[in-house]
Amino acid sequence: MTATLTLRDARPEDAACLSGLALRSKGHWGYSPDFLEACRDELAVEPEGIESARFRYVVAENGADVVGYYALERLSATEYELEALFVEPARIGTGVGRALMQHALAAVESYGGRKVVIQGDPNARRFYLAAGGVEVGMRESGSVPGRYLPIFEIAIPPGTRS
Repeated sequence: MTATLTLRDARPEDAACLSGLALRSKGHWGYSPDFLEACRDELAVEPEGIESARFRYVVAENGADVVGYYALERLSATEYELEALFVEPARIGTGVGRALMQHALAAVESYGGRKVVIQGDPNARRFYLAAGGVEVGMRESGSVPGRYLPIFEIAIPPGTRS
């Protein structure tokens, strides 16, 4: 299903589409409507974020359909955070997430980055571990006080992903 997958930089006008995709993708894991509502602001993508030099948003398309996206945030010259990686629920398990992750890691390496930090949903633990992540701790959710999420790190040795 990823044979016709294309990746492109997001545009400010993609913000509403990406915000909706993030909520649908989060909802795939069976969270309640109240929980998803609590996450709405944190998952929202703003046009200003897409335009910010501190972030890079990349959209995955299959034909004319947006099927996923990721966002990277530059924390330092060598450290980046995978701020978001969401896949349209019908496309989860088809390789879209893997393609987005590989693209994100290659982008970080091309910027001279050596580490990617990820605050992941507990349901995505297997995905991040399979991508080379090492679970290094927990961080409190920005949406739900008292809920702690796993933190993963992926080291990027020079010249390994180009």
